Amino acid sequence: MTGRPTELTRRGALRAGALAALAVPLAACGPGYDESPDPLQPLLAAAQADAAAARALAKGADADAAGQFADARAAHAAALKSEVDRLNRPKPTPSPAPPAPAALGDLKERLAAARKQAEDLVGGLPRYRAGLVAAVAAGCAALQRTAPALGPGEDAPKVGTAPAGAVPAEAVDPLQVALAAEHAAVWVYGLVSAFLPGDFGDAEKSGAAEHALRRDYLQTTLSAAGATPVAPEAAYVPKNPVTDAKSASQVVATAEADCASAWLAVIDHTDDAGLRTTALHALVAASRRGTPWRAEAGEKPVAIAMPGQPG
Repeated sequence: MTGRPTELTRRGALRAGALAALAVPLAACGPGYDESPDPLQPLLAAAQADAAAARALAKGADADAAGQFADARAAHAAALKSEVDRLNRPKPTPSPAPPAPAALGDLKERLAAARKQAEDLVGGLPRYRAGLVAAVAAGCAALQRTAPALGPGEDAPKVGTAPAGAVPAEAVDPLQVALAAEHAAVWVYGLVSAFLPGDFGDAEKSGAAEHALRRDYLQTTLSAAGATPVAPEAAYVPKNPVTDAKSASQVVATAEADCASAWLAVIDHTDDAGLRTTALHALVAASRRGTPWRAEAGEKPVAIAMPGQPG
């Protein structure tokens, strides 16, 4: 294996974000009016209600978790409102507010429902909306791992076989970016194994195994599309030196965030339902895996509100 060391930083995520920006059609930027109800409105209403409900709990025993929940759901609401308002669609009659929660655990079912609702919408939305909703779904999935009362939530399915049909030409470059991110993640998990105590073993092994599966999937998919899969670098240079368990957790969290960014860009560049589903599962998986690593590294917030999007 040859090549120069590649710096493992947030640059990978920003490159994927730049790809995502290209996915917005010009028509999305102009004025317009659609008389049909906006399919994002229920997601927006749920995010607003969840944020308000969590704020009411932010002074109790679970103040930290409730505050992070409120901030994330408020970020979801702000992003969704901007998109809903852009089309000037008529607003439905507001539904009655759900009962005020007495404890953080009362938000568990609401969070799971919001995640599923967002995941179910991704396949049928225009590209520039699919990425937004996928990020909301991944943010909900990440929140499920911030506190036992909210989760743990369902893990994303493992990657399946490569698609039998042709890969859309516009998806090839984003898939190459995702493959580069998966190569880096596999390397990172190998690096940190020497710095993590024994009780991290299961998380390290499962993370490495899943990234290897997604790497293999991408290599097969790209080869079938007639492309030459990008090769791994000889080495990757973390932004900060890895010297102990905390710095090891930090570099793993960064690798997971880079994978999330790359897979979100895939969603932004394809209308293929199967490919979108695979990318959504990978985005959700990276977001969920990254959350406990961020907690171990002392990162705040523990869960990224809109995984995959530029910060």
